[in-house]
Amino acid sequence: MRYAELRKLRDRLYFTLQDLQDLLGIKPEYARVLCTRYKEKGIFIRLKKNFYVLNEKWDGFSQEDYLKISNLLQVPSYISFMTALSFYEITTQVQRDYFESASVKRSVSFNINGITFNFYKLKKQYYFDFIKKDDIFIATKEKAFIDAVYLYSFGKYKLDFSSLDLDKLDKDKIKKILKVYPQKTRNIAKKLCGI
Repeated sequence: MRYAELRKLRDRLYFTLQDLQDLLGIKPEYARVLCTRYKEKGIFIRLKKNFYVLNEKWDGFSQEDYLKISNLLQVPSYISFMTALSFYEITTQVQRDYFESASVKRSVSFNINGITFNFYKLKKQYYFDFIKKDDIFIATKEKAFIDAVYLYSFGKYKLDFSSLDLDKLDKDKIKKILKVYPQKTRNIAKKLCGI
């Protein structure tokens, strides 16, 4: 086993088959076989096709590491909903081992070693107002709130309004963002925010 050499991958958040080939000086076919075997032995965790992480690193990941992994699992996507609201300390609910993102591709859920990554599909016209912060694509706090209200207004999302500190949101920004949303969503958001 070349585990001593593989530990050099610890410096990376994740690695690809190409990284493995380069590190070990092996052919692509052997790198695929190695990844399959090491995944079966519990040494590697497969994130998605061609992306892996060392199992020994997984439990030591920080919240930010999991947010970066979430961005990787479905591209394009950005962190939103209660996950982003928790990140910005807008909610008293702290989600552990559960990350939510907005995507334009599809709604899907991944469970990787006990961590759940949920992606909610948004129409392209609602896929905006996110930033890149510390290598993480994340909704602004106002957009995360509106994303959650939007899905809630159509019965596709549960939202505990009592856990939210809406005074931390910019009401003028909310008004601007809401202009493109359906009336149903606007009505709920405006009522909640008192605007």
